[in-house]
Parts: sequence; structure tokens; C-alpha cells
Amino acid sequence: MTEASGVPAHVAIIMDGNGRWATSRGLPRSEGHRAGTRAAKAVVTRCRELGVRHLTLYTFSRENWSRPKDEVGLLFDLLVDYLKGELKNLLDQDIRLKVLGEMDGLPFIARQALAHVISKTANCATMTLNLALNYSGREEILRAARALSAKGVTGEALTEEVFAAELYTAGQPDPDLIIRTSGELRLSNYLLFQAAYSEFYFTDTLWPDFGPEELERALADYQGRQRRFGKTAQQLEPSS
Repeated sequence: MTEASGVPAHVAIIMDGNGRWATSRGLPRSEGHRAGTRAAKAVVTRCRELGVRHLTLYTFSRENWSRPKDEVGLLFDLLVDYLKGELKNLLDQDIRLKVLGEMDGLPFIARQALAHVISKTANCATMTLNLALNYSGREEILRAARALSAKGVTGEALTEEVFAAELYTAGQPDPDLIIRTSGELRLSNYLLFQAAYSEFYFTDTLWPDFGPEELERALADYQGRQRRFGKTAQQLEPSS
């Protein structure tokens, strides 16, 4: 697939299956997470090549804190290594990094690394890479509601546009396509407000095996759909 019209402006991915990938190979879960990081690098690059303007990766949810302490520590070690190793590539590809989620709750070293890369890539404009970290869709909605309440926004002044401006994704389009790997069929508290009219693509492929070819299959499937946004198919047909 080459860059073409019909490429979604915003792709969001739930990267699932690292642990199962490792277990199926008789490897420790840590190796699954390492392989998952490599897959993420390849997908970021291919999205950039294809013309995707916004890519959001579900990297660490608020619920993930309940995992074993050693595994959580490894995940943030891998994140820091990724940020240090990929900064030059992000700059070379003109990719801006943003975080969706509560950065204050992250380990200090991870916060430092994230802040550094966010600052360095702030003027990049070809693609935005969002990492959903310490993220909860419900909490994001509550956070926006609290902010608007504190500003005294009520009644007719509270519109979808005003509400969306308080979300982590403010200024970015809602995801056109949400991909979930590993055969799971749920949103897992991900982009709940933004996903109202997203298309979904589910695959049994485990995340470490989800490479550029799998990505292109998902995008081709998306391009074959008709997005009606509540209208009928007849209404969307071009008038003669």
C-alpha cells in the first residue's frame, strides 16, 4: 500500500497480547513486552509513511497498575529506553509526541524522559504520536467535566465542542479507526468519548506480530467501509 486518499487521519491502537506471545514461545513475559516495543516502532514509521496524521497507542492504562510490580517497572524501563532511542527518529520524521493521561502519576524518570521528548518535538508537524499513559477514558471524561464546572460552564454553553476542548485530545480529530489486537473484543476504557463514530478493526494477531503488513490490511479494510454518521447510504451517494 502506498499513501493514498482514504487513509484515516487518526488511527488508535489497543496493543494487546504481549504476554500471550511470550508464553506461547516459552519465554518470560518481559520478552513479549520487548517484542511489543519493536512492533510499535515499526507501526509508527509505517503510519508516518502512509500519511496517517495522528496515531494513538494505548501504552499503559490506570488499571495496569494492578499488574505485578516487577512487570510494571519493566514497562516503564522499556518506555524510557524507547524515548531515548527514538528521539532522533521522531525529529527526523517530523513526529510530535504527546501524552494522553495523568503524567504526574508516572515514575519520575519516565516523566523526565517524556517531558524532554515532548519539548524537543513540540514543533514537529507531519504526524502526532499520542501515548496513552496512566490513562482512563472514564477519568478523562470526569476530568473534563470538573474543569468545565470550575469554569462555570453550564446550560447551552456546554456543547460537544466545548467539552472536547477539555479532553487530552483537544485540537486533534477523533479516531477514524480503532484497532485491537490479540482477539479481544472490547474497548477497555479507551477513548470513550472520542470513539463515538470510530470504525473498529479486531484481529487475532498478537501485538508483537502486528507489523506493517497487518497494519496495511487493517487500513485496506477501513477503506472498504462506508462511514454514514447516522445518514442513509442513499444520502451519501453523489448527486447526478
